[in-house]
Amino acid sequence: MSSKSYLEINNSGLEAVHNHSENAQLRQIVEQRFSRRSLLQSMIGATAVSFMGVNLIACGSNRNSGGQGDGPQIPGQLPEPPPSAFKMNFRAIPTSRADTISVPEGYSWAPLAPWGTPITGSYPYYLSDGRGTGKDALEQIGQCHDGMHFFPIAGSSEHGILAINHEYIEPNLLHANGPSINANGMRPRDEVLKEMASHGVSIVEVKRSALGGANWEVVQSAYNRRVTALTDMEITGPARGHTKLKTKFSATGTHARGTLNNCSSGPTPWGTYLTAEENWAGYFANQDASMPREHARYDVETQNGRYSWELAEPALDHDISRRFDASSKGASAQEDYRNEPNHFGWMVEIDPFDPSSTPKKRTSLGRFGHEGVVFAKAEIGKPIVCYSGDDSRYEYIYKFISKTVYQEGMKGDDLLNEGTLYVAKFNAIGKGQWLALDLNDSEFAAKVEAAKGTKVGTIDFDGFSDQGDVLINTRLAADIAGATKMDRPEWGAICPRTGRVYFTLTNNTKRKFEEQDAANPRANNSTGHIIRWLEREDHRFDWDIFLLAGGTTGDMVGRMLPGKSNEQALTADNILSCPDGVYFDAAGGIWIQTDMSGSMQDGGDHAGDFGNNQLLLANPETGEMKRFLTGPTDCEITGISMTPDRKTMFVNVQHPGDRSTPSQFTSHFPTNDGLSRPRCTTVVISRDDGGIIGD
Repeated sequence: MSSKSYLEINNSGLEAVHNHSENAQLRQIVEQRFSRRSLLQSMIGATAVSFMGVNLIACGSNRNSGGQGDGPQIPGQLPEPPPSAFKMNFRAIPTSRADTISVPEGYSWAPLAPWGTPITGSYPYYLSDGRGTGKDALEQIGQCHDGMHFFPIAGSSEHGILAINHEYIEPNLLHANGPSINANGMRPRDEVLKEMASHGVSIVEVKRSALGGANWEVVQSAYNRRVTALTDMEITGPARGHTKLKTKFSATGTHARGTLNNCSSGPTPWGTYLTAEENWAGYFANQDASMPREHARYDVETQNGRYSWELAEPALDHDISRRFDASSKGASAQEDYRNEPNHFGWMVEIDPFDPSSTPKKRTSLGRFGHEGVVFAKAEIGKPIVCYSGDDSRYEYIYKFISKTVYQEGMKGDDLLNEGTLYVAKFNAIGKGQWLALDLNDSEFAAKVEAAKGTKVGTIDFDGFSDQGDVLINTRLAADIAGATKMDRPEWGAICPRTGRVYFTLTNNTKRKFEEQDAANPRANNSTGHIIRWLEREDHRFDWDIFLLAGGTTGDMVGRMLPGKSNEQALTADNILSCPDGVYFDAAGGIWIQTDMSGSMQDGGDHAGDFGNNQLLLANPETGEMKRFLTGPTDCEITGISMTPDRKTMFVNVQHPGDRSTPSQFTSHFPTNDGLSRPRCTTVVISRDDGGIIGD
């Protein structure tokens, strides 16, 4: 086994930094394009900070240390919309370290569909001691709930389908005695099957129970379905059939098996579900003397995969386990699985209302560490537009515009197979532009030609063979285009009132003082921020920073920056760290979920301030923000959705007790009986008086 063995898995969700491109930081762009005087004359705003030795207009603190102080801020804010009737009629709850869910007075919660809930097949019981088999897991709710969406049945707010992502697994909890490796260094076959089956997506019919309120129940239904690491899938779009997608399983490069590390998600305007493949690269190993760029730029392992599935003994049928060894073993790609990692890193479309449908990997949306996807409002006669973040330090934010304009009745095959993928460049002074990653775009083609024969980061670049090659190597294409390197772009959401796009930038403790720029203004950014923009013509946009997450003391003081007239410091009612999930309700309220690491929650940075991970509600125009929910020990709060009437909210509690051992649990959620192993679960929240959530 390698030094990164199965038994030493780091479940932090962070990949190593693997963007080594030399894209100019905004500090360099500013120095090159503006003189000292013209810069000062061009900037507007209310607060000055020192940046590059010049007093520039900005928001935030005046800290020039190389530590955690706020760096340069943007000089102004986006135009303020007219006031809304948005209300937050609940009292903010305090931070908490309790091993339970806390919600405001007048609200109740109940668990729904925890890991192991039987939903299909023979409906096998969940065995609380972890003795369940791989076959059982194929018919049960998976582990590590993440992105999620509620699809109402016939418009109902009391009956619908939940699509739930399962990002990864907690091996110490999944198995009775934790994961095992035999004397030959191999993994037991059924353990590997159980782990693969616990990944993917659960499609499950749910309805409000006779008890009412927050009490919902799983329905035994023909809709119920598990999509796992074993499920057959179709590859669609520009990369379909590409040479770099051909394997022993799919000699034509048109089909794939399974989906992995499903983080966030996004409902489509036509009523299907897109699930994101995020930190998938670590599942594979390539022991060749040198890696192709399709592996190297994404950090495929060099010895064993994250869970060592390739070492299953005996191997699962049809190379289902051996395919995770991406080393060259045959005379051609059709004789081994050297291209298997290229089948992952895509957005996958699933029809929750058709359990017989084949999931489709949409290559037009690019291949990277997708956190999720958010669609702009679909308008008849206009292209479909959606956005996605690449959740890794120094990676990018992307935008897709369909080639076909939207018409009623159109679906994914009509709209997601052709279009242009763009990557964001955040210029100084609150301006930005979308850079096309398309060989038919003259500017991109010229950059590609100029880069040939050079080293792009650590990659020796010899060009792209075609547009499919560009999309298989999306990160490399974005490097060449000159995109802005961001602080872990995660979820996105679009305000229904203003059309502003909001993206969370969870953290980046690797960013150095000299790497600060206007869009990523903090060195050692341990607490994260939220950026937003308004689209303009000619693939340009205006942007500002909405939130600098943080506490009330020390170098990382949090600030809300919704407008020049009402920026404000965070208080005990709303301090937060590491914004991750973000969701707009129909009234225009923005719900913000956090994903602090275990060390930050317990004994690490600002541990006394933030408590456990949480959910907050903010008014994006005024900056008012209140803490609405706190989660149990060690968990992440994620995966938010609502019923159409906004009277029921679904929230996922991921990896409670993630520092547990097989014999000692750090959480007992959701039973809270002091004995049971913790289980990831969906939590249902409602108002005791039956009213609208948050109103």
